[in-house]
Amino acid sequence: MKIKRSLILLISLCFISSLLLSACETENLPMNENASSSKGAKTEEKKVEPFDLTLRHTQVGKDKEKRFAMLNDVVKKVEAEVDGLTFRLDGVDSDVNRKEKLRGEMAAGNPPDIFDLFGSPDFKIYAKEGKLLDLTPIIDELGIKDKFTSLEAFTYEGKVYGLPIGGTGEGFFYNKEYFKKKGWEPPTTFAELEKMLAEIKADGKIPIAAASKAGWVPLMLTNHLWSRYAGPDITAKFATGEAKWTDPYVVKAFSKHREWEEKGYFTEGELGYEYAEYTTQFTSGKAILMYDGTWKSSVFKKGESGANLFGKVGFFNMPPVVGGVGDQTALMLNVNNGYGFSASVAKDPRKLTAVKSFIKNMFNEDMQIRGFVEDGVLPAMKLDASVLASSINDNLMKEIVDVRDKAYTKYPAFDALVQADVISEISNVQIQKLISGQTTPEKMAEALQKVQDEANLAAR
Repeated sequence: MKIKRSLILLISLCFISSLLLSACETENLPMNENASSSKGAKTEEKKVEPFDLTLRHTQVGKDKEKRFAMLNDVVKKVEAEVDGLTFRLDGVDSDVNRKEKLRGEMAAGNPPDIFDLFGSPDFKIYAKEGKLLDLTPIIDELGIKDKFTSLEAFTYEGKVYGLPIGGTGEGFFYNKEYFKKKGWEPPTTFAELEKMLAEIKADGKIPIAAASKAGWVPLMLTNHLWSRYAGPDITAKFATGEAKWTDPYVVKAFSKHREWEEKGYFTEGELGYEYAEYTTQFTSGKAILMYDGTWKSSVFKKGESGANLFGKVGFFNMPPVVGGVGDQTALMLNVNNGYGFSASVAKDPRKLTAVKSFIKNMFNEDMQIRGFVEDGVLPAMKLDASVLASSINDNLMKEIVDVRDKAYTKYPAFDALVQADVISEISNVQIQKLISGQTTPEKMAEALQKVQDEANLAAR
């Protein structure tokens, strides 16, 4: 009996020892083995839910391929920085986006998260309605608040609602080979310019390329003409009532444009041509001059649509007008186009983080230099003069920068200064009627002033 009790006791001790040993071994397991199951649970918890950000851009067409490539580089950087993010890119023609799609989306309350935005006067309408994201705290946080040459075109009641992507000037591109053959240098007086136009016409060439189906194209030139005759600051005074479209000097400018039409200085049938055909008239050698924005310089680079004129294109400002008002070196220089963001972004922390990343990666010195070198877009941010100078890689860009630097006064284009109804009247009705001879300069001015008066009254 004693032997049996001893055997039971021994078996019990062995069992208890076995349990204790097993517990010790479990406690002494390496952490990665002991936590394998909880690690799996944590991995499940850290899984990031995917989300989209819609981005409306206007970089469509052959001539904007480099600009689109730069945008894509920014998109990739932001997607790499923000977990779960996928951009949904929507490319739309600039005019369609500004005048149709974005207006409709804003009215319906469903604009894209990020979109191409025109500054004054467009953004003010959206800002007043609370449709735009206030960027003031974001650019302050990112340390770029004071890095822009001007944010005036996107500032309303002290708050910033958009950021300019670049600057654009407007002037005459000219065929250097033709000028060399004629023994010409860029004109320094208005009389000299007009003599050139007459000689080009006599040679059987088109003096100035023209594609006026969209009114803003010929109005670039008309805008510069009335700014030479009536002064570079007059357009801003239309919306305040300090000046009128019927000003005799403005009418003189309209008369000059009509005179050039009557003398055949523009492409025949211009009202039927789209903007894309504008460049072709110049690159084909049919037209000797082309009045356009400095952004056009990008097409004259190797591998682009105007590569046959690489190194053969120059740029000059509108010469001074005798008896003209104000600074006769003035240059139309805009920083009025860039990106805006939907106010709804502020409600989603993930989207807000993505927007901050987009702004950080898009608006910096490197991207500004790329835009200048690759796409001919003048910087909208402050850059060291030596950095900008060292980035110039062709003579055309050097001439453009020289023209910009020699212009004492810079002023924005008319469509950044007057109301939408006035823009519509001059762009969609009056300039076409002037070109076709269906109105007179005087009647055009009167019609514009009537719409201007109504717009000014509505704004009170």
